[in-house]
Amino acid sequence: MRIEDRYLLAEGLEIIRDILNYVECFSINDGAILKMNFTDLGVSDALVQALEKEGITTPMPVQEVAISPLMEGRDAYVSAETGTGKTLAYLLPLFEKIDPAVPNAQAIVLAPTHELASQIHQQALRLAQNSGSSVKSLLLIGGTSTKRQLEKLKKKPQLVVGSAGRILELIRSKKLKTPKVGIVVVDEADRMLFGESLRAVRDIIQSLRGDRPQLLFVSATEQRTSSAEAQQLAPEMVQLTAGSNQVNADIEHIYFVVEERNKADLLRRLIRAIEPDRALVFVHRNKGAELVKSKMGHYHIPVADLHGAHGKIERKKAMEDIRSGKVNVLIASDVAARGLDIKGVTHIFNYDAPAGSKDYLHRVGRTGRAGAQGYAISLITPQENRLVGRYESELNITLNEAIIREGCIYAADA
Repeated sequence: MRIEDRYLLAEGLEIIRDILNYVECFSINDGAILKMNFTDLGVSDALVQALEKEGITTPMPVQEVAISPLMEGRDAYVSAETGTGKTLAYLLPLFEKIDPAVPNAQAIVLAPTHELASQIHQQALRLAQNSGSSVKSLLLIGGTSTKRQLEKLKKKPQLVVGSAGRILELIRSKKLKTPKVGIVVVDEADRMLFGESLRAVRDIIQSLRGDRPQLLFVSATEQRTSSAEAQQLAPEMVQLTAGSNQVNADIEHIYFVVEERNKADLLRRLIRAIEPDRALVFVHRNKGAELVKSKMGHYHIPVADLHGAHGKIERKKAMEDIRSGKVNVLIASDVAARGLDIKGVTHIFNYDAPAGSKDYLHRVGRTGRAGAQGYAISLITPQENRLVGRYESELNITLNEAIIREGCIYAADA
C-alpha cells in the first residue's frame, strides 16, 4: 500500500472514531453524560475555562484517578504512560491549593532534565494566564545565571519548578525561603530517586521547616526501587495508577529489516518518501544521535539532535527548532527524551530498536495523541528479529513488515 493510501484510510477511520467517541459520551437514559468532567473532580471554574482555552475538555484517565486524592492532601505515587496528562494531573491540584495572596513559595516541583522542568513551568504559566490567576511560577535550573534567578526570586513566586541541585543550593544559601512550602512534587521519580538526585530530594524535604509537606511522586513507570524509596519518604502514600501496558490503538506499527550499516540510508529514504509533519528518531546513545545527524546532514535533510552531551543552549535550540517547525525531525537519545511533550508528532522512528517492550511503549506513546493517527517505524537488523515477536506478544500489537521501493512503501509480502 502506498503511504498516501495509508493517510486517506487514516482520515476515514478518524472520522468514524470521532463519531463513535461522541456517541460514547452519552447514555440513552435522558441523555445523561457518562464521562467525568473536570468540574466533577473539584476543579474550579476558572481553571476549567483555562483548560478549554487549550482545547482540553475531558479529563484523561490519570487525571480522573489522581486529581481528587491530591487535592485532599494525600501523599501519592502517580504512574501512567508517557503522554497521558500527568503534568496537569498534579498542576491542577497545586493551583487549587496555592494561595496567590501569600507572597511565598508554597509548592516545589523537581524534574530530572532542564527540558522537562521548562515544559512544566510553561504549562504553569499558561494555566495562570488563561485562568486569570496571579500565581507566579519560577524556573530554577543549573547552567543559567544565578544572579538573574535571585532577581526573579525577589518577585516572591508561589510555585518553584526546577532541578533538585539548583533548588537545594538556593535553599541552603537561604535565597529561596521555604517556610510556606506545603507540597513537593518529584516528577520522573523513577529517574530522580537514585544516587545524587535521591540525596538532593531527601535534603530538600528535610530542609523544609514545620509540618512535613505533601509528597507527590510521578512516573511513567512504577519501578520497584523508586517506589520503595518513595515509600520511605512517604510511608502512607497511595498508589495511583492509570492505564496498563497498552499501546494506543491509533498507532500503526511498521518495521523494516535492514543491516546496521544501511540504516542511515534507509532512514533517509523513509523521510524523503513520507515527509513527516513532525518526527522523533530514537537512538540508544549520545554518539548515535550525533552520527545520525551528521549523516542526515550529508543527505541535506535538516534535523535537530537532543542528547545528554549537549549544553543547555544547544538543547534549548533543538527543542525550539522542532517545536517551531524549523526542522521536522528530532534525533534523540532515550535519556534526553524522557518526559518531553512535543505536540503534533506524526512519526516515531526506532533507529535503534529498544531492547524491552516497555521502552518501545514509552517511545511510541509520543505519537497518535488526541485521536490523531500515528506511525511507529522500527529499523530492525536480522539479528534483532526476535524483538518483533516480543513487542507483539507483550504489548498485544501487530507489527507489519514493509519494504521501500522507488520512493513508495509496500507491505513486505505484496
